[in-house]
Amino acid sequence: MQKIAVVIPKYGLLGGAEQFVAELTDRLSASKAHDFHVYANRWEKSATPTTFHRVPIISFPKFLTTPSFAYFTGQQIKRNNFSLVHSHERIFAADVFTMHGIPHRYWVRHIRRKQMSLYDLATAWVEKKLVYEGNCKKFIAVSSLTKDIFLQEYKINSGLVDVIHPGVDLLDYAKLDKVSVRNNIRRELGINNTDPVIFFAAMNFEIKGLDDVLLSLAKLKAQNRKFRLVVAGKGNIKKYKQLAKDAGIISDVIFTGPVNKEKIIKMYLASDLYIMLSKFDTFGMVVLEAMAAGLPVIISSNVGAKDLVQEGKNGFIINNTSDSDYIAARIALLCDENIRRPLSQAAYQTATQNTWDQVVAKYSEIYASIIADRQSNPGL
Repeated sequence: MQKIAVVIPKYGLLGGAEQFVAELTDRLSASKAHDFHVYANRWEKSATPTTFHRVPIISFPKFLTTPSFAYFTGQQIKRNNFSLVHSHERIFAADVFTMHGIPHRYWVRHIRRKQMSLYDLATAWVEKKLVYEGNCKKFIAVSSLTKDIFLQEYKINSGLVDVIHPGVDLLDYAKLDKVSVRNNIRRELGINNTDPVIFFAAMNFEIKGLDDVLLSLAKLKAQNRKFRLVVAGKGNIKKYKQLAKDAGIISDVIFTGPVNKEKIIKMYLASDLYIMLSKFDTFGMVVLEAMAAGLPVIISSNVGAKDLVQEGKNGFIINNTSDSDYIAARIALLCDENIRRPLSQAAYQTATQNTWDQVVAKYSEIYASIIADRQSNPGL
């Protein structure tokens, strides 16, 4: 049995990357093909046979956060004879590095449009050390968008970078009776069974483009179209209620606040289409989750999950999120049940091609290849 080290500061806690790592590692560990050791500062233990090691972090002054985690992780890993080190965080050396974000320097300068702080410079320095000096055998990007930006920032062999999308568990949806769930959720939210329901879920309304969604729906309302927008998640609800009021659609918008995983799955099943016009998303798990519920999606071209969207077949990709007339026209198409039905079926089929079982198989293959190479070339 091969020993595998998995590195992430927060394992299984709130956050897309943290949940991804726990899901992937728990599933890999459950197969009992390898002995998994998680190196983290904080974690939520799982039922799978995984050993946890606490890594200290120096968080004050702030610029030491990333370098200290990288240093202490490296020191602990050196004391063990691992067959493979898989990091989901910037550290000094690893065999596999899964990028849940984009290069830090690019993120600060081009997405946040800020000057590099001392913290940013230190974080980017650790990342650069990993890429150029960390002896990494494989870099994994969660989307083509992420891969392209990574290769734009770092001039390395593109063959070292693979794209593996996150997965979805179809059983979470299949175990529920869709008709019953749909009726119950709509009754709970005061929505009748005939109104088209547009779903939006996010932990940051502004970044995920709720402003553009509301303005587009105002155009739809002006055409006397019926719809209900359900907004789930965390954000400045007071601000967006006022925006909806100013747009003349406040009676058509329902804010639910944050909801747990079980409830959000039910909300997908109760809806007819999903929309997210993000300013930037390395992937956007909600897109794949919506597809698993059979929802066609409307997303911006800044969302990594656009890899999964076939224009006009399972959804639409919006290049200009300020073109509210164009977006409204696409929403109107999907509000028509006859047009929507084949797109819904295609969206579900897309989800069946991106399950967690398939993700686990791809990572297992990468692990096996690297371990085999190391065994035949001990000096690597």
